[in-house]
Amino acid sequence: MTTLHDKGGSALPPLPEDWERCLAVASHPDDIEYGAASAVARWTAQGKQVTYLLVTRGEAGIDGLHPDEAGPLREAEERAGAREVGVGTVEFLDGHRDGMIEEGPALRRDIVRAIRRHRPEVVVTGAYTVRMIAGVVNQADHRVVGLATLDAARDAGNRWIFPELAEEGLEPWGGVRFVAVAGTDRPTHGVDITGEPLERGIASLAAHAEYTKGLGAGAFEPRPFLTWAARLGGPALGVEAAVLFDVHQLAFDGPPPWEQ
Repeated sequence: MTTLHDKGGSALPPLPEDWERCLAVASHPDDIEYGAASAVARWTAQGKQVTYLLVTRGEAGIDGLHPDEAGPLREAEERAGAREVGVGTVEFLDGHRDGMIEEGPALRRDIVRAIRRHRPEVVVTGAYTVRMIAGVVNQADHRVVGLATLDAARDAGNRWIFPELAEEGLEPWGGVRFVAVAGTDRPTHGVDITGEPLERGIASLAAHAEYTKGLGAGAFEPRPFLTWAARLGGPALGVEAAVLFDVHQLAFDGPPPWEQ
């Protein structure tokens, strides 16, 4: 029986889409838009429910703008970008500083709380490795949030981890089938975003106009960058354009191997 980690030869398999609810967790506004949003556009067009959870408001992201001004601006841009790909629910955590996110139970509890509330079957997050695609060094917040999200996806089903959440009326949720990690240099699966999904993903990143303008001359232009990245990933899936993910399976797809 084919599992999530079977490659099916040299090409990567498509990410399974037999699910209804997804929670995408990121450190900052614009993190999801650098690729994964195009996959989100495909999924929402299929009628799937996707919710965004942002750990910070990206308040430290614009050098020429004080955090008190940058935070609300970037929150607004994130909500606008989410609408471009069919996402209506965008939540922001409190108590975590942009650039200073701390690994530990407080962060994991906040993510578990969101998972128990939204009860996703799939969780999407960003790479937690030191290197990302093409060997680019990953940012500290990304590493912390990606790993915390992977752990939280499993912890959400254990009533004895963060039992105080049950007092909030949030019963355990062990229904996360897998966590899909974007931006990894070792993908296992892909999502075909040829055509409309890529166009909507480009529009989603373009909604972060003030942020990208604040990056100066080194900023990525949405269309050429996302088109290049999608076409780079396409051949791995045998399509024109794709977003690639490293999929971590939390539940067996069918009977466990020893029962097959």
